[in-house]
Amino acid sequence: MGVEFKDNREAVKEKLRQCGTAWLHEASAELNSQVMRNQRVRTGRTKGSWRYLVDEEKMEAYVASDAMNAVYEEFGTGEYALEGNGRKGGWWYMDEKGKYHFTKGKKPHRPLYRAYVMLKEKIIARAKAIFQEMMA
Repeated sequence: MGVEFKDNREAVKEKLRQCGTAWLHEASAELNSQVMRNQRVRTGRTKGSWRYLVDEEKMEAYVASDAMNAVYEEFGTGEYALEGNGRKGGWWYMDEKGKYHFTKGKKPHRPLYRAYVMLKEKIIARAKAIFQEMMA
């Protein structure tokens, strides 16, 4: 009477990868949606520029915007820059309609950071649930 060993490592790794990939898509989509809801809107360009990407090979997810204004919204500018490293004293700029405006900067609104803070616990709990379901 012998003991037979069955190697399930590859099946387990594949199931972990599937669960991890599903969680990354779900979490980054939820975070992306919340960032868009948090975004201040004047023209809608910045709000509509948020995207997420899941790199299934690296098992990483990214939520980002390619709009320059997204950086300004997140970190502020001028005298209101989040880390105090903005230009001081104000400046003039011309808007898209050719009208000049004076500003001392833009206060940070932090749509990405606030979305992260709002959803962190929910995203962690969902990961736990997905991987616990896998174990059952």
